[in-house]
Amino acid sequence: MIERMKKFTFLVTDREYDAFLESLRQQGVVHVQQLQQGASSEELRQALDLDARYTAARHVLDTAARTYKVEPHAPAAADTRDACALLSRVEAIQHEEQSLMHERDAVDKDIHALEPWGDFDMGALQRLADTAGIKVAFFRSSSKFFRQEWADKYFAIPVNELSKSTYFVTFSKEKPDIAAEQIFLPQESLEQRRAERVRVQHRLDLLHGELLYIGTHLCPVLQDGQLQARDSIQLERVHLSDERVAGDALRLLVGWVRADRTEPLRAKLDADHIYYCMEDPAFEDDVPVQITNGKFTTLFEPILRMYSLPNYHDLDPSVFFAPFFMLFFGLCLGDGGYGLLVLLGGLAASRLGKGDVRNYGKLMMWLGGMTVVCGLLMGTFFGIDLSKQDWAFLAPVKPYFINDNGVGPIFGYSPMMVLSVALGLVQVLLGMVLKGCKAVKNFGLAYGIGTFCWVGAIVLALILYGLPACGVSLPALLRHVLMGLIGVCALGIFFYNSPGSYRRPLLGLLGNIGGGVWETYGMATGLLGDLLSYIRLFALGLTGGVLGGVFNSLAIGMTSGLPVYVRWLPMLLILFAGHGITFALSMISAFVHPMRLTFVEFFKNAGFEGGGKEYKPFKKEYNK
Repeated sequence: MIERMKKFTFLVTDREYDAFLESLRQQGVVHVQQLQQGASSEELRQALDLDARYTAARHVLDTAARTYKVEPHAPAAADTRDACALLSRVEAIQHEEQSLMHERDAVDKDIHALEPWGDFDMGALQRLADTAGIKVAFFRSSSKFFRQEWADKYFAIPVNELSKSTYFVTFSKEKPDIAAEQIFLPQESLEQRRAERVRVQHRLDLLHGELLYIGTHLCPVLQDGQLQARDSIQLERVHLSDERVAGDALRLLVGWVRADRTEPLRAKLDADHIYYCMEDPAFEDDVPVQITNGKFTTLFEPILRMYSLPNYHDLDPSVFFAPFFMLFFGLCLGDGGYGLLVLLGGLAASRLGKGDVRNYGKLMMWLGGMTVVCGLLMGTFFGIDLSKQDWAFLAPVKPYFINDNGVGPIFGYSPMMVLSVALGLVQVLLGMVLKGCKAVKNFGLAYGIGTFCWVGAIVLALILYGLPACGVSLPALLRHVLMGLIGVCALGIFFYNSPGSYRRPLLGLLGNIGGGVWETYGMATGLLGDLLSYIRLFALGLTGGVLGGVFNSLAIGMTSGLPVYVRWLPMLLILFAGHGITFALSMISAFVHPMRLTFVEFFKNAGFEGGGKEYKPFKKEYNK
């Protein structure tokens, strides 16, 4: 349900304005409308930057908690009670950490270069060059290409041999002319670089310990600091949302309040002698939206938000699409065993999770429970076709499975295909009824007549022609009454689909007739296309069961020649791998395709526009 809103216009003197804003923030019910679009200020930019810094710091702490395994210890260089000081310390740690990690990488590179040569004194080699003029050079070559003549001419001495490569050193007064890779080593010894590596790692461990301590014990301080920053953002945005009038002596502010929360606000405004005007929203107003639903429907609101919030003139579709989405999910997943896995996963998430995770777990429980029901009705459990099993306890229910071996073909088609199209027709007709109700709500009864007539004509035609096709004989009088009612609906379709055009009678009559012809063409083509889209429910549900059955057959057939005491292991591996792949693919399809049917077929026929802006009242987040 979309909550009703009231529009408030405030007129406040410049001297009373700050106190007035503080009072509004304490009330926490007014969504302030921004009158100066795109306005900004240095204070707002600073507050936004501070909020972003807090978000980045908390992300660093979350990453540290998942990554580092060192002993936490309290920071010594920050006031742990001051959020800004603590934020600066986290940023300083992150900056120093990045610098040390670069330094560690450079040291690791030097150690990797020195290790084949062992630990030696590079200064001694330099003294040899300074006193005797003998230069020392380091080379690496493939072992099979090493030449003895290098030893004779340049005193080449092999030092090590690794991975079929020979590492050797030359001593000569001239530059060696050798067909090998010359290696330039750092001036420090291997022992010095290893000691440096230990020092750097020790310092990193200390920094990581600080991050872990802050994340474990001091994160609430950062959270409070971020709440204060967000309070500043709200306040600065409100300061930029007013207009100055009467030579800057007065401030004009516009806001929106839920209709059921206006009385306490009005009492406070009257007590403070603030001038205000309360009115209903005009049709052209950009009204913020807040939707309120029951416990069941609220679980499906994240799915609606993936598309868009309804605007103020829409009908909230959550309560109408939620049962269909749950049913479509069950039909697409189409296996009672897979539904049981979803149900158990949702139960675990709802019990162990917190916040949104718990709500998603409850949603999974509903979806999983519906999948168990649909899977059993379709006669599939972990790929096993129950209608083909000779199990005695299944004998009484076999004729009722909704598949070709149970209920059997309907009008020559699979019963699941017929059921899918029938469900699609029900949802499309419901969408058309909602479209008519929306037109009545926004413009009046006359503007919904055309849509309601289409719904009536389709339903009456189904009764008139569908029941005889199912073997039900209709009396002649009832057939004539039905045809008469269809004729009345046709009058509404062709003469009342655009009542506003009758301000000019002749043009309005011709326009309505032409509009009726165009709508008839669109309905004949669009309705058929919409209904055919629902066949995907049958196809996806069938695919999951068939794939599961294929892997069951593979597990049995490929291991049939193995001894019983060995056979169970490869059989389980095939079953786990096969059903894991099938379950993952089926889960993706079971989410995507019901959303597609909801967002395209249902929302289109319901006239859902979306584009709503969420109701966010101006209130104080930090209350300590």
